[in-house]
Amino acid sequence: MKKFKQKKFLQYFLLGVILLVAACTVIPVPYYLEMPGTAESLKDYMSVNGKRDKLNGEFLMTTVGIRQATVANYLMQPFVKNTDLVPKKDLIGDNSYKEYEEIQMIDMKNSQIQAMEVALTKADKTYTITNEGVYVLNVIKESPFTRKLKTGDIIIAIDGQKGETSKDLINLLKDKKVGSEVTVTFKNFSGKTADTKGKLIKLPNTKRSGIGVTLIDKIDIKTADKISFNLEEVGGPSAGLMFSLELYAMLSQKELTKGHIIAGTGTISSDGAVGPIGGIDKKVVAAEKAGAEFFFAPDDELTKEEKKEQPNWKSNYQEAVESAKRNKLTLQVIPVKTFDDAVKFLNNLP
Repeated sequence: MKKFKQKKFLQYFLLGVILLVAACTVIPVPYYLEMPGTAESLKDYMSVNGKRDKLNGEFLMTTVGIRQATVANYLMQPFVKNTDLVPKKDLIGDNSYKEYEEIQMIDMKNSQIQAMEVALTKADKTYTITNEGVYVLNVIKESPFTRKLKTGDIIIAIDGQKGETSKDLINLLKDKKVGSEVTVTFKNFSGKTADTKGKLIKLPNTKRSGIGVTLIDKIDIKTADKISFNLEEVGGPSAGLMFSLELYAMLSQKELTKGHIIAGTGTISSDGAVGPIGGIDKKVVAAEKAGAEFFFAPDDELTKEEKKEQPNWKSNYQEAVESAKRNKLTLQVIPVKTFDDAVKFLNNLP
């Protein structure tokens, strides 16, 4: 009888352990796992006038993998190489994950347009840029428009005065006082136009009044060449540099890669400046796995004042070099500040 009870106890104990372990693998914690993602050939995702890139070599777009952490992930993270735990607030702020994804899609669309502008200019092609209003990226908690405006809405006018850019809208508010009521005309995701009212607030960490909304211009570009992107499940602005290089090669029909596999990352602005991004230490690992020989990394800098405030700060280029050494990668990390820096390096390839 005693042996029977001991056996039963052992069975229940083992069952409890199994259930506890299983629970740890599904119970979420307020963190996300950041890890190496993929390095994809842009030949598979872009076309010009219905044709894919047939040139030798490849440009690779690199990504970071993001997934919700569980109790098990949280406990095991210190033992997993090239994987970091990122607090939920650091990744998505006060947004929901759905809003975060919408912001990523907006950033991706804008990076494509800016890449097109840079590549078309470099290839000496004609185009026109049009402003179609201003996207709402985020609404702060203190804003009276918190439940009235959502991420992805497009602001068209304030008090009946149209604003094509975020700068226009800021100028429309600059002479108005805190507490003044304004009417915001906007278009939602379904295309419906509506008005909403609210009082201006003092914006955090500034002396200005405003509606408490983070904005980004909604722009479009028109050109004789039909340029297409097929990247429905990828978001964010970090592929801007690689988009511009792939497009320039296709538009100019130049063998920029000289047959090499070139990976990289970095935002691109309309003037060709390359900006920093997050997770570059993971992106070089993904690039190496995909066979990349060279990796373009933003060589960003701080002002003297910023360096004093952030003594331990590292540029994207420094982070990428350190990751390459730590992981014993064979690819060569190339620092770039502009689109022209990248093209100059490619032109000098054997």
